[in-house]
Amino acid sequence: MIDRTVPNTGWRRLTVHQWFLLMLASITVVVMVFGVIGAVMLERTTHLADDLVDRISPARIEAAELQGTLLDQETGVRGFLLTGNRQLLEPYESGVADERRQYERVEELIRDQPELVAQLREIRDTAARWRRDYAEPLMAERQADEPITTAQMETGKPEFDRIRALLGTLNDSLAKARQQARDQLVEVQRLRDWMLIAMIAMFLVAGVAMAVLLRRAVVRPLDELRTASREVAGGNFEHPIPARGPSDIREVAMDVDGMRRRILAALETSREHEATLSSQAADLDAQAVELRRSNAELEQFAYVASHDLQEPLRKIATFCQLLEKRYREVLDDRGKQYIHFAVDGATRMQGLINDLLSYSRVGRLYDARRPANLAIKLDKALENLAAGIEESGATVERPDDLPEITGDPMLLTMLWQNLIGNAVKFRHPERPLVIRIECEQTEESEWRFCVTDNGIGVNPEFADKIFVIFQRLHSREAYGGTGIGLAMCKKIVENHGGRIWLDTSHEGEGTRICFTLRSDTLSSEARYAAATASAEGSRV
Repeated sequence: MIDRTVPNTGWRRLTVHQWFLLMLASITVVVMVFGVIGAVMLERTTHLADDLVDRISPARIEAAELQGTLLDQETGVRGFLLTGNRQLLEPYESGVADERRQYERVEELIRDQPELVAQLREIRDTAARWRRDYAEPLMAERQADEPITTAQMETGKPEFDRIRALLGTLNDSLAKARQQARDQLVEVQRLRDWMLIAMIAMFLVAGVAMAVLLRRAVVRPLDELRTASREVAGGNFEHPIPARGPSDIREVAMDVDGMRRRILAALETSREHEATLSSQAADLDAQAVELRRSNAELEQFAYVASHDLQEPLRKIATFCQLLEKRYREVLDDRGKQYIHFAVDGATRMQGLINDLLSYSRVGRLYDARRPANLAIKLDKALENLAAGIEESGATVERPDDLPEITGDPMLLTMLWQNLIGNAVKFRHPERPLVIRIECEQTEESEWRFCVTDNGIGVNPEFADKIFVIFQRLHSREAYGGTGIGLAMCKKIVENHGGRIWLDTSHEGEGTRICFTLRSDTLSSEARYAAATASAEGSRV
């Protein structure tokens, strides 16, 4: 039984798929965080660079041009006042137009810096006051051809000096703003570079941490499971399977360990069976030795029975016959009858001994197995019984073709001969004898044969007795024989892996005996079973 009570709490509940999703989500979060930081730093750098390039630097240039424009105005006014030449007023007039545009341009560029805007407006107001209070009145007097004194010309100088001072202050402020912007840009760029290095370092650290975590959580349990499984697959079934890591890996490990335990239990059972089989094999070997010894004794007995036992019987019969012949005239009828009984008993004893020898040799001496055509064996049996069949006037109905099986040709001929001879012997005296032979295939390699006659028949209660050796249903005077024919048939059929029986379901007159034979080679197990069954029948 597999123990699945391991607590699945916290990280232990996660499967391999969920672990990979967790790693992917962590990587995504890290990438997003660093991406946001990088975007912010990039936007800040871009903003400072834009301020420096697109606003502060152009504002300094415009401020310098504004200073030049105001200086051109002052120079043009002073020259016109000294000479009265109107051409000298062209820088003043164009400067006034340029000055307005330059104010607007500079104010647009520095609008986010109120201090600079205030300085610019103060310059604009001071320049406008200079033109209103000094330049325009004096130019109007000069155009009216009124004389302009040196003292009058010097009255605008302080105001314009103030303009110069304000322009210097503005330029300094713009220069300071430019320097600050550059310093901020450098600082932001440095911070950006450090952030980039930190991002790379964090990526590396996060990657290493995730790899270590993934290895400890997934890869190492899989390696342990693979190593332990290979150890078990190599034959070390005692080696346990560790159940660590994600839940699905633990479940696989527990299933594999459960299989290992079942294999181990089956192996133990197999070893016990092997020990039992070894013991049984030793017993079988001992029985085989005993069987060989018994067979040797049987062969010795057969030799004695066929020679030593029959010799006295022949002498008894011979001397009884000589006694009858020599003293025929002296002996009365009772004496002759006694001599006849002695000769008949000796003759019957010889027949019993010969039949018993033939029965004992079935499957032991007569076991030359090879393919045999049953039709040819039937022909041989009918040829051997030709005199009896002709004398009884019997009719034999047989199939046109019979199968070929693997067996002993002599025993198969003896089988047909005993069955047909039995039908001829036990024919009914009041009706012509008809013997019908049938053949039917019951399985792929098994055939069933039936021999049916219309003779005197057999009572169903004797269905088993007729196949026992030396068992007779009729007196010796009514029907001759030793009572071994059907027992011989039973032993032959069982020796070939089949079975024989009296068909008690047969309707009609006479007897129907059926038996089965296999068309393939009989296995050793089946032959052993047949030999065992035959031995049991012999003991009965």
